[in-house]
Amino acid sequence: MIDFEFTDEQRALRDVARDLFAKQSQPSLIRERWKGERDPKLWRALAEVGLLGVIVPEQFGGSSGDEIDLALVLEEAGRAALPEPFVETVVASRLIELHGDDVLSESWLPRIAQGDVVATIGLETDPFVAYADVADLVLLIDTSGARLLTRDDVKAKPVRSQDPARPLFAVESKRGERLNLTTPSLRAAAAIASVQLGIARRLLEMTVDYVKDRKQFGKPVGSFQAVKHKLARVHTAIEDARPAAWYAAYAFARDLPEAARAASVAKVVASRAEALANAEALQCHGGIGFTWEHDLHIWLKRGLALQPAFGTPAEHRAMLAREEAADA
Repeated sequence: MIDFEFTDEQRALRDVARDLFAKQSQPSLIRERWKGERDPKLWRALAEVGLLGVIVPEQFGGSSGDEIDLALVLEEAGRAALPEPFVETVVASRLIELHGDDVLSESWLPRIAQGDVVATIGLETDPFVAYADVADLVLLIDTSGARLLTRDDVKAKPVRSQDPARPLFAVESKRGERLNLTTPSLRAAAAIASVQLGIARRLLEMTVDYVKDRKQFGKPVGSFQAVKHKLARVHTAIEDARPAAWYAAYAFARDLPEAARAASVAKVVASRAEALANAEALQCHGGIGFTWEHDLHIWLKRGLALQPAFGTPAEHRAMLAREEAADA
Protein backbone atom coordinates (compact mmCIF):
# COMPACT_ATOMS: atom_id res chain seq x y z
CA MET A 1 0.00 0.00 0.00
CA ILE A 2 1.34 3.44 -0.97
CA ASP A 3 1.18 6.27 1.54
CA PHE A 4 0.33 9.49 -0.28
CA GLU A 5 0.93 11.62 2.78
CA PHE A 6 3.51 14.27 2.03
CA THR A 7 6.24 15.12 4.51
CA ASP A 8 6.41 18.38 6.42
CA GLU A 9 9.38 19.38 4.26
CA GLN A 10 7.43 18.76 1.05
CA ARG A 11 4.50 20.81 2.30
CA ALA A 12 6.87 23.58 3.34
CA LEU A 13 8.36 23.61 -0.16
CA ARG A 14 4.83 23.89 -1.58
CA ASP A 15 4.15 26.83 0.74
CA VAL A 16 7.35 28.55 -0.37
CA ALA A 17 6.30 28.13 -4.00
CA ARG A 18 2.76 29.34 -3.30
CA ASP A 19 3.98 32.47 -1.51
CA LEU A 20 6.50 33.27 -4.21
CA PHE A 21 4.01 32.79 -7.03
CA ALA A 22 1.40 34.91 -5.23
CA LYS A 23 3.88 37.80 -5.11
CA GLN A 24 5.71 37.35 -8.40
CA SER A 25 3.18 35.76 -10.79
CA GLN A 26 0.25 38.13 -10.56
CA PRO A 27 -2.19 38.63 -13.46
CA SER A 28 -0.60 41.99 -14.27
CA LEU A 29 2.78 40.29 -14.84
CA ILE A 30 1.15 37.59 -16.97
CA ARG A 31 -0.49 40.25 -19.10
CA GLU A 32 2.92 41.84 -19.62
CA ARG A 33 4.19 38.47 -20.87
CA TRP A 34 1.39 38.54 -23.47
CA LYS A 35 3.06 41.62 -24.90
CA GLY A 36 6.35 39.75 -25.17
CA GLU A 37 7.86 41.47 -22.15
CA ARG A 38 9.60 39.09 -19.76
CA ASP A 39 10.81 40.15 -16.33
CA PRO A 40 13.95 38.13 -15.43
CA LYS A 41 13.39 38.88 -11.72
CA LEU A 42 10.84 36.07 -11.48
CA TRP A 43 13.26 33.49 -12.88
CA ARG A 44 15.96 34.70 -10.52
CA ALA A 45 13.53 34.41 -7.61
CA LEU A 46 12.76 30.79 -8.55
CA ALA A 47 16.47 30.03 -8.35
CA GLU A 48 17.05 31.92 -5.10
CA VAL A 49 14.46 29.87 -3.19
CA GLY A 50 15.79 26.62 -4.67
CA LEU A 51 12.84 25.67 -6.89
CA LEU A 52 14.92 25.27 -10.05
CA GLY A 53 17.22 22.84 -8.27
CA VAL A 54 14.67 20.68 -6.46
CA ILE A 55 15.50 17.55 -8.46
CA VAL A 56 19.08 18.48 -9.37
CA PRO A 57 21.58 16.27 -7.48
CA GLU A 58 23.38 17.94 -4.59
CA GLN A 59 26.75 17.43 -6.26
CA PHE A 60 25.56 19.73 -9.05
CA GLY A 61 24.17 22.42 -6.77
CA GLY A 62 20.64 21.16 -6.24
CA SER A 63 18.62 19.60 -3.42
CA SER A 64 18.70 15.98 -4.61
CA GLY A 65 14.92 15.78 -4.49
CA ASP A 66 12.72 13.71 -6.75
CA GLU A 67 9.43 13.84 -8.63
CA ILE A 68 7.47 13.43 -5.39
CA ASP A 69 9.08 16.56 -3.94
CA LEU A 70 8.23 18.40 -7.14
CA ALA A 71 4.58 17.31 -7.50
CA LEU A 72 3.03 19.90 -5.18
CA VAL A 73 5.27 22.66 -6.53
CA LEU A 74 4.14 21.94 -10.10
CA GLU A 75 0.53 22.07 -8.96
CA GLU A 76 1.15 25.52 -7.47
CA ALA A 77 2.80 26.62 -10.72
CA GLY A 78 -0.41 25.69 -12.53
CA ARG A 79 -2.54 27.43 -9.94
CA ALA A 80 -0.51 30.60 -10.54
CA ALA A 81 -0.46 30.22 -14.36
CA LEU A 82 3.28 30.80 -14.03
CA PRO A 83 4.45 32.58 -17.22
CA GLU A 84 7.87 30.91 -17.21
CA PRO A 85 9.25 27.58 -18.55
CA PHE A 86 9.52 26.17 -15.02
CA VAL A 87 8.08 22.72 -15.69
CA GLU A 88 10.06 22.45 -18.93
CA THR A 89 13.33 23.37 -17.21
CA VAL A 90 12.95 20.98 -14.27
CA VAL A 91 12.01 18.10 -16.58
CA ALA A 92 15.00 18.92 -18.79
CA SER A 93 17.29 18.84 -15.76
CA ARG A 94 16.03 15.36 -14.85
CA LEU A 95 16.53 14.08 -18.40
CA ILE A 96 20.09 15.39 -18.51
CA GLU A 97 20.84 13.67 -15.22
CA LEU A 98 19.28 10.38 -16.33
CA HIS A 99 21.48 10.33 -19.43
CA GLY A 100 24.30 9.53 -17.03
CA ASP A 101 27.07 11.66 -18.50
CA ASP A 102 28.79 13.46 -15.62
CA VAL A 103 30.54 15.87 -17.96
CA LEU A 104 27.25 16.89 -19.54
CA SER A 105 25.59 17.17 -16.13
CA GLU A 106 28.44 19.29 -14.81
CA SER A 107 28.10 21.56 -17.83
CA TRP A 108 24.40 22.28 -17.42
CA LEU A 109 22.86 21.27 -14.09
CA PRO A 110 24.67 23.75 -11.80
CA ARG A 111 23.71 26.61 -14.11
CA ILE A 112 20.09 25.43 -14.25
CA ALA A 113 19.91 25.27 -10.44
CA GLN A 114 21.42 28.76 -10.18
CA GLY A 115 18.98 30.23 -12.67
CA ASP A 116 21.67 31.03 -15.22
CA VAL A 117 20.21 28.68 -17.84
CA VAL A 118 16.64 28.45 -19.11
CA ALA A 119 15.67 25.15 -20.70
CA THR A 120 12.68 23.91 -22.60
CA ILE A 121 11.48 20.63 -24.04
CA GLY A 122 9.44 19.59 -27.04
CA LEU A 123 8.62 16.57 -29.17
CA GLU A 124 10.45 15.68 -32.35
CA THR A 125 7.04 14.92 -33.86
CA ASP A 126 5.57 18.28 -32.84
CA PRO A 127 6.84 21.30 -34.79
CA PHE A 128 6.10 23.73 -31.96
CA VAL A 129 8.17 24.25 -28.79
CA ALA A 130 7.11 26.49 -25.90
CA TYR A 131 9.41 29.27 -24.67
CA ALA A 132 12.06 28.67 -27.32
CA ASP A 133 12.54 32.44 -27.44
CA VAL A 134 14.23 32.50 -24.01
CA ALA A 135 15.73 29.00 -23.88
CA ASP A 136 19.48 28.51 -23.67
CA LEU A 137 18.90 24.77 -23.97
CA VAL A 138 16.30 22.83 -25.98
CA LEU A 139 15.61 19.11 -25.65
CA LEU A 140 13.66 17.58 -28.52
CA ILE A 141 12.23 14.28 -27.30
CA ASP A 142 11.33 11.10 -29.16
CA THR A 143 10.43 7.60 -28.01
CA SER A 144 13.98 6.52 -27.24
CA GLY A 145 15.68 9.68 -26.08
CA ALA A 146 16.26 13.29 -26.98
CA ARG A 147 18.44 15.70 -28.89
CA LEU A 148 20.10 18.35 -26.76
CA LEU A 149 20.40 21.66 -28.59
CA THR A 150 21.95 24.93 -27.52
CA ARG A 151 20.66 28.36 -28.48
CA ASP A 152 23.16 28.52 -31.36
CA ASP A 153 21.85 25.21 -32.76
CA VAL A 154 18.26 26.38 -33.06
CA LYS A 155 16.26 28.54 -35.42
CA ALA A 156 13.00 29.53 -33.73
CA LYS A 157 10.12 31.20 -35.54
CA PRO A 158 7.16 32.49 -33.48
CA VAL A 159 3.74 31.00 -34.16
CA ARG A 160 0.30 31.81 -32.80
CA SER A 161 -0.39 30.28 -29.38
CA GLN A 162 -3.68 29.83 -27.53
CA ASP A 163 -1.89 31.21 -24.48
CA PRO A 164 0.32 34.25 -25.19
CA ALA A 165 2.03 33.75 -21.80
CA ARG A 166 3.21 30.34 -23.06
CA PRO A 167 4.54 31.39 -26.47
CA LEU A 168 5.15 28.72 -29.12
CA PHE A 169 7.89 28.59 -31.72
CA ALA A 170 8.56 26.48 -34.77
CA VAL A 171 12.03 25.07 -34.13
CA GLU A 172 14.40 23.93 -36.84
CA SER A 173 17.69 22.14 -36.23
CA LYS A 174 19.48 19.04 -37.48
CA ARG A 175 22.25 19.26 -34.93
CA GLY A 176 22.42 18.37 -31.27
CA GLU A 177 23.86 15.84 -28.85
CA ARG A 178 21.98 12.55 -28.54
CA LEU A 179 20.66 11.52 -25.12
CA ASN A 180 19.57 7.92 -24.60
CA LEU A 181 16.58 7.84 -22.26
CA THR A 182 13.56 5.75 -21.33
CA THR A 183 10.06 7.20 -21.81
CA PRO A 184 11.18 10.86 -21.70
CA SER A 185 7.92 12.19 -23.16
CA LEU A 186 5.92 10.38 -20.48
CA ARG A 187 7.98 12.01 -17.74
CA ALA A 188 7.00 15.33 -19.26
CA ALA A 189 3.35 14.26 -19.50
CA ALA A 190 3.31 13.31 -15.81
CA ALA A 191 4.72 16.72 -14.86
CA ILE A 192 2.15 18.50 -17.03
CA ALA A 193 -0.63 16.52 -15.30
CA SER A 194 0.33 18.08 -11.96
CA VAL A 195 0.29 21.53 -13.55
CA GLN A 196 -3.17 20.85 -14.98
CA LEU A 197 -4.45 20.01 -11.50
CA GLY A 198 -3.31 23.41 -10.30
CA ILE A 199 -5.06 25.14 -13.20
CA ALA A 200 -8.28 23.25 -12.47
CA ARG A 201 -8.06 24.18 -8.78
CA ARG A 202 -7.63 27.86 -9.59
CA LEU A 203 -10.56 27.85 -12.02
CA LEU A 204 -12.73 26.24 -9.34
CA GLU A 205 -11.61 28.72 -6.67
CA MET A 206 -12.31 31.71 -8.90
CA THR A 207 -15.72 30.36 -9.83
CA VAL A 208 -16.75 29.60 -6.26
CA ASP A 209 -15.79 33.13 -5.25
CA TYR A 210 -17.74 34.58 -8.17
CA VAL A 211 -20.99 32.64 -7.62
CA LYS A 212 -20.98 33.64 -3.95
CA ASP A 213 -21.08 37.32 -4.93
CA ARG A 214 -23.12 37.28 -8.16
CA LYS A 215 -26.82 37.60 -7.46
CA GLN A 216 -29.94 36.79 -9.42
CA PHE A 217 -33.51 37.04 -8.14
CA GLY A 218 -32.08 38.48 -4.94
CA LYS A 219 -29.95 35.41 -4.16
CA PRO A 220 -26.32 34.43 -4.81
CA VAL A 221 -26.24 32.22 -7.91
CA GLY A 222 -24.08 29.81 -5.92
CA SER A 223 -27.15 28.95 -3.85
CA PHE A 224 -28.89 27.46 -6.91
CA GLN A 225 -28.81 23.68 -7.01
CA ALA A 226 -27.76 23.49 -10.66
CA VAL A 227 -24.68 25.64 -9.99
CA LYS A 228 -23.80 23.59 -6.92
CA HIS A 229 -23.96 20.41 -8.99
CA LYS A 230 -21.67 21.85 -11.67
CA LEU A 231 -19.00 22.88 -9.17
CA ALA A 232 -19.35 19.65 -7.18
CA ARG A 233 -18.59 17.70 -10.37
CA VAL A 234 -15.46 19.80 -10.93
CA HIS A 235 -14.32 19.28 -7.34
CA THR A 236 -14.85 15.52 -7.62
CA ALA A 237 -12.95 15.35 -10.92
CA ILE A 238 -9.98 17.19 -9.40
CA GLU A 239 -9.93 14.94 -6.34
CA ASP A 240 -10.14 11.86 -8.58
CA ALA A 241 -7.23 13.06 -10.71
CA ARG A 242 -4.94 14.11 -7.87
CA PRO A 243 -3.89 10.58 -6.70
CA ALA A 244 -3.24 9.58 -10.31
CA ALA A 245 -0.82 12.49 -10.73
CA TRP A 246 0.78 11.73 -7.38
CA TYR A 247 1.21 8.07 -8.25
CA ALA A 248 2.84 8.93 -11.58
CA ALA A 249 5.33 11.12 -9.70
CA TYR A 250 5.90 8.32 -7.18
CA ALA A 251 6.39 5.72 -9.92
CA PHE A 252 9.05 7.78 -11.69
CA ALA A 253 10.77 8.69 -8.43
CA ARG A 254 10.96 5.00 -7.47
CA ASP A 255 11.73 3.85 -11.04
CA LEU A 256 8.76 1.46 -11.06
CA PRO A 257 8.04 -0.59 -14.21
CA GLU A 258 4.49 0.82 -14.42
CA ALA A 259 5.68 4.45 -14.44
CA ALA A 260 4.94 4.95 -18.14
CA ARG A 261 1.42 3.62 -17.78
CA ALA A 262 0.86 5.72 -14.67
CA ALA A 263 1.93 8.83 -16.59
CA SER A 264 -0.61 8.19 -19.34
CA VAL A 265 -3.37 7.62 -16.79
CA ALA A 266 -2.41 10.84 -14.99
CA LYS A 267 -2.45 12.87 -18.21
CA VAL A 268 -5.87 11.50 -19.18
CA VAL A 269 -7.61 12.14 -15.86
CA ALA A 270 -5.89 15.48 -15.17
CA SER A 271 -6.82 16.69 -18.66
CA ARG A 272 -10.40 15.60 -18.05
CA ALA A 273 -10.55 17.45 -14.74
CA GLU A 274 -9.06 20.60 -16.24
CA ALA A 275 -11.37 20.48 -19.29
CA LEU A 276 -14.41 20.17 -17.03
CA ALA A 277 -13.20 23.00 -14.80
CA ASN A 278 -12.55 25.10 -17.90
CA ALA A 279 -16.06 24.58 -19.31
CA GLU A 280 -17.94 25.02 -16.05
CA ALA A 281 -15.94 28.06 -14.95
CA LEU A 282 -16.76 29.84 -18.18
CA GLN A 283 -20.42 28.78 -17.96
CA CYS A 284 -20.85 29.89 -14.35
CA HIS A 285 -19.15 33.23 -14.94
CA GLY A 286 -21.55 33.99 -17.79
CA GLY A 287 -20.81 37.00 -19.99
CA ILE A 288 -18.09 38.41 -17.72
CA GLY A 289 -15.99 35.31 -18.40
CA PHE A 290 -15.64 36.30 -22.05
CA THR A 291 -14.26 39.76 -21.35
CA TRP A 292 -10.65 40.75 -21.79
CA GLU A 293 -10.65 42.68 -18.51
CA HIS A 294 -11.55 39.66 -16.34
CA ASP A 295 -8.63 37.45 -15.26
CA LEU A 296 -10.50 34.18 -15.79
CA HIS A 297 -9.29 33.77 -19.35
CA ILE A 298 -5.65 33.63 -18.19
CA TRP A 299 -6.34 30.20 -16.72
CA LEU A 300 -8.80 29.18 -19.42
CA LYS A 301 -6.15 29.73 -22.06
CA ARG A 302 -3.37 28.02 -20.12
CA GLY A 303 -5.62 25.00 -19.62
CA LEU A 304 -6.47 24.80 -23.32
CA ALA A 305 -2.81 25.16 -24.27
CA LEU A 306 -1.74 22.24 -22.07
CA GLN A 307 -4.44 19.80 -23.22
CA PRO A 308 -2.32 18.55 -26.18
CA ALA A 309 1.07 19.03 -24.49
CA PHE A 310 3.08 15.78 -24.62
CA GLY A 311 0.13 13.79 -25.82
CA THR A 312 -3.57 14.48 -26.02
CA PRO A 313 -5.92 12.49 -23.77
CA ALA A 314 -6.99 10.50 -26.85
CA GLU A 315 -3.38 9.63 -27.67
CA HIS A 316 -2.71 8.49 -24.12
CA ARG A 317 -5.90 6.41 -24.04
CA ALA A 318 -4.83 4.76 -27.28
CA MET A 319 -1.43 4.04 -25.76
CA LEU A 320 -3.04 2.44 -22.71
CA ALA A 321 -5.35 0.38 -24.93
CA ARG A 322 -2.38 -0.95 -26.91
CA GLU A 323 -0.63 -1.94 -23.69
CA GLU A 324 -3.75 -3.70 -22.43
CA ALA A 325 -4.07 -5.58 -25.72
CA ALA A 326 -0.41 -6.60 -25.59
CA ASP A 327 -0.79 -7.89 -22.04
CA ALA A 328 -3.94 -9.86 -22.82
